[in-house]
Amino acid sequence: MSIHAALHHVTHYKYDRLVQLGPQVVRLRPAPHCRSNVISYSLRVEPAEHFVNWMQDPFANYQARLVFPEKTREFKVTVDLVVEMAVYNPFDFFLEPQAENFPFKYTASQAEELAPYLVADPVTPLLEAYLDKVDRKEQRTIDFLVGINQQVQQDVNYLIRMEPGVQTPEETLTNGSGSCRDSGWLLVQLLRHMGLAARFVSGYLIQLTPDVKSLDGPSGTTVDFTDLHAWCEVFLPGAGWIGLDATSGLMAGEGHIPLACTPTPSSAAPIEGGVDEAEVEFGHEMTVTRIYESPRVTKPYTEEQWSEVLALGDVVDARLKAGDVRLTMGGEPTYVATSDRDAPEWNTDALGPTKRGYATELVHKLRAEYGNGGFLHFGQGKWYPGEQLPRWALSIFWRADGQPLWHDPELFADERVPTHYTSEDARRFTTVLAHKLGITERYMQAGYEDVYYYLWRERRLPVNVDPFESKLDDELERVRLRRVFTQKLDAVIGYMLPIEPGNADGDAPALEGPSWKTGPWFLRDDRLFLIPGDSPMGYRLPLDSQPWASKGDYPYLIERDPTAPRGVLPSATDYRTRYAATSAAPTEGLGAVPYTFGAPPVVPAAVRMQGPASAAAAATTTASAASATTNPEAIDTSATRQPRRGESAHWVTRTALCVEVRDPRRANGPSAEKKGSASGVLYVFMPPLARLEDYLDLVTAVEATAKQLGVKIVMEGYPPPRDPRLKMLAVTPDPGVIEVNIHPAHNWKELVEHTEFLYNAAFETRLSAEKFMTDGRHTGTGGGNHFVMGGATPADSPFLRRPELLASLLLYWHNHPSLSYLFSGMFIGPTSQAPRVDEARNDQVYELEIALQEIAKNREIYGANMPAWLVDRTLRNILIDVSGNTHRSEFCIDKLYSPDSSTGRLGLLELRAFEMPPHARMSIAQQLLIRALVARFWDEPYKAPVTRWGTELHDRFLLPTFVKMDFDDVISEMRQAGFAFDPDWFAPHFEFRFPLVGQMQAMGVELSLRNALEPWHVMGEEGSAGGTVRYVDSSLERIEVRVTGLNESRHVVTVNGKVLPLQPTGVTGEFVAGVRYKAWNPPSALHPSIGAHAPLTFDLVDTWMKRSLGGCQYFVAHPGGRNYDTFPVNAYEAESRRHSRFTRMGHTPGLLRTPPATIELPGSREFPFTLDLRR
Repeated sequence: MSIHAALHHVTHYKYDRLVQLGPQVVRLRPAPHCRSNVISYSLRVEPAEHFVNWMQDPFANYQARLVFPEKTREFKVTVDLVVEMAVYNPFDFFLEPQAENFPFKYTASQAEELAPYLVADPVTPLLEAYLDKVDRKEQRTIDFLVGINQQVQQDVNYLIRMEPGVQTPEETLTNGSGSCRDSGWLLVQLLRHMGLAARFVSGYLIQLTPDVKSLDGPSGTTVDFTDLHAWCEVFLPGAGWIGLDATSGLMAGEGHIPLACTPTPSSAAPIEGGVDEAEVEFGHEMTVTRIYESPRVTKPYTEEQWSEVLALGDVVDARLKAGDVRLTMGGEPTYVATSDRDAPEWNTDALGPTKRGYATELVHKLRAEYGNGGFLHFGQGKWYPGEQLPRWALSIFWRADGQPLWHDPELFADERVPTHYTSEDARRFTTVLAHKLGITERYMQAGYEDVYYYLWRERRLPVNVDPFESKLDDELERVRLRRVFTQKLDAVIGYMLPIEPGNADGDAPALEGPSWKTGPWFLRDDRLFLIPGDSPMGYRLPLDSQPWASKGDYPYLIERDPTAPRGVLPSATDYRTRYAATSAAPTEGLGAVPYTFGAPPVVPAAVRMQGPASAAAAATTTASAASATTNPEAIDTSATRQPRRGESAHWVTRTALCVEVRDPRRANGPSAEKKGSASGVLYVFMPPLARLEDYLDLVTAVEATAKQLGVKIVMEGYPPPRDPRLKMLAVTPDPGVIEVNIHPAHNWKELVEHTEFLYNAAFETRLSAEKFMTDGRHTGTGGGNHFVMGGATPADSPFLRRPELLASLLLYWHNHPSLSYLFSGMFIGPTSQAPRVDEARNDQVYELEIALQEIAKNREIYGANMPAWLVDRTLRNILIDVSGNTHRSEFCIDKLYSPDSSTGRLGLLELRAFEMPPHARMSIAQQLLIRALVARFWDEPYKAPVTRWGTELHDRFLLPTFVKMDFDDVISEMRQAGFAFDPDWFAPHFEFRFPLVGQMQAMGVELSLRNALEPWHVMGEEGSAGGTVRYVDSSLERIEVRVTGLNESRHVVTVNGKVLPLQPTGVTGEFVAGVRYKAWNPPSALHPSIGAHAPLTFDLVDTWMKRSLGGCQYFVAHPGGRNYDTFPVNAYEAESRRHSRFTRMGHTPGLLRTPPATIELPGSREFPFTLDLRR
């Protein structure tokens, strides 16, 4: 990313009479050591009749000496320059060993050369006192300079002082204020008095408005700004002159343009010279204008472009609505923390000490925006082989009709806030909840850790350790033992209440008759001993110890068919009313809950839904029946009797609700759990339920209980059954990222709002949609940004209603590889997370062709009644990776219509090859393209031959130029179809995916380098702690060389002495080739005997003269040896690292021997567009 800024500076003197100007010295040209690239410079002087002589003063500063032969009434100096505002790191320098720590001394030769910059003014009282306060103890030199620079900035208030000249340090300290030149001169004197060579700098300061405002500190100027400025430079052995800006307390950066650097301020004045005595009117003008901005992810679109994007979205929406497509779009964007980027949890680990905290903050923001009236559920997420514990999932559920499910959000506990509930609070909560549900609490049981197991485990420990410091290799078990023995083996973990819907065995509508029933659990032990582990209590119940039941009698939980019609949910008022009618008066805090057997009279739900009056009347008539069922002496023995040996116990209640108090940090993994922590959050474990109506009824009762007791809870356990009447949004952990499963949008306006709000909420949570590699490369989060498309219900899914739409998308993506690679992540190819069909297996293209033919044939046979399962069966074994995994595919149909499970029959198509774009608007542009393709192929299915790309796929289409050419074809076709896409809308995506490495010019030929794609190889199996793994050889990289203005009969481009197989692009004088090279040499690689090829030296060779006309070098790591071992902290540092690895010099010297031909030079037979340096 770079911005070209045009600075315009006018200095105008108007005299009241004709005056003779003496020789004028103008110091307004950037100094030779200016680090920012000055693209153009102009100095215009009036009156026009003058003589100018450019020279360099004794300190190598440029200065123009002007002589005016005639008298004049005005003197006007206009400076206009264009500078490339490319970020560089002001700390990117080395120090000589003797200068790494302050104080240090210069060598004799250095001291002699720096003599003018070591001369300090006499010490004055305030200056002496200030020097005495400076910390001169031994410390890192950089830390010392940063400290004293910031100290001056804090002690001297900045003001704009119009008086000429510079204050003495004594005056500045006396006033406690000064201009930039006063602060700069004070810092110069302080450094000189401490033995450091320092000089005064006069220059321009350019400050541009940042694209993204800072959350943690000042964001800088609110408008683009420039002015004359002054600062200080200090000489450090090994680094040279380093700029310190005492006005801001910062190091000098790319916005500091030095004009004159001198030992004293008097010799750095911008304009100096004599003039006859006269009255003068002084005018001053300074402006800065952006004249070029490369496409960048922080500001991808202008407001005009964005208005056009939104307008096209409305057009696409109208087409979708007119075609009755009923398309919904959701997604799975991923984020990483902006701080501690090196932590394993933000790179490789799924869990970590801070990840759940970030997710909790984000989920609360999302609930306030989307799930207002919904409830939070912190349950169990994915569980992959090799992981000791399943991951968590923080979900928000709310009703699709907008009615509230949960009325008081203050009852949700924040796990980040310490609370100190105890097991007694869990018992009281369970008791009151049982009363509210109309069931007895006599079957409630306390859960304990398995004392026999832990006594056995203690006896198995080495004799010289104890359970509190067991020294076990398994950290999870080590922490578990310490926790269990700290809390004591007889401590109550929580309480279990057997519960199930009263009509669970029948097909009656939910909430008819008694809603809930309970019963005893018959276990071998007198106590309820939990299975050893770290999961919530509800997952550790000894279910295997319950009485046996035959397979025909066992009450398996069977979810409802997602395609089955649903009725209308009872209203929120009805739910609240039934529990308000059966609740006693609120208790005064914890401990005031009376313990009674039995329950209030159970009123049939159908009556209760009619209101409190009807419920009260019904309660009178059912009181006797209720007492018969709730009195301990009158309990129905047929439902509570203990089964006989060998008898099928079909009546036993087998599901349970649990309430426990535990430390929330256990969910973050063993490293986050503190020893002896007293923090306790009250968790309510929800049982598995088949019907949504029952689940919402139980949620209402849980809220009523929490409100009555005045406690805050976290709901966990089993989530509600999938149901289109309930919306869901989830935040989950994935390796290195936090993933958000956003709820689907039904139209364009919703989609834009969802995406923008999510990105903004993540930003406010200090989560980022981008990452930076160690070498500064800009990438997505690495977790992907999968788009999920379907319908509001499976029956509405456009891919089931018109299977030819899915076939069109598959074929179009296959024929346009740019759709696979322009938006992809770094890891592509056969073993990636989302391989293309033709990457998975060599014969898959042939099979795909047959599958598409079958879809067309069956569509003709069945018409609109084509079975949904037939679409799944036709493509299921085509859309797979090399191992047969159906999930790891560019087009994933796991949730389209798989007969294997109800969760697989949702009518959803997942596009998994999309990497996370860093900006919300970039993501919206991608989704707009997908929606437009759906609208296009819904009206007119895509029919074209299936292209056999062969090795060309991983040759030509891994190079940016050809990806862009193919994508331009896509945009052209979309415009022909009536969708006014602009190719410039995807320029930020192109720059993000294929960043410019650098450019150089020589003899009218321009050579530009861009990062290209490289499919990494997966190597053989190796053993690891978690089992067998296969590592990736990520040492291979690829770069594109693009040449314009080439004389193909004369010029040759070489890299490390090898001629590139340049290929024409169709534009006269433009050629492209790829370079595949080994960037580094890991201990385990595909070809371990081949060393690294870095750095890459590119030469433009004149074959007639047999010499290099110019060249450039690309380094894999810092050319000065600064081998970074941490990731960049932000985009500025990352950009600086990228720029430091490219230099516009370093061509191969001497005579060169190269072949006379350059165009279509034979490369390898399989990859003619690429030079592989390994061969």
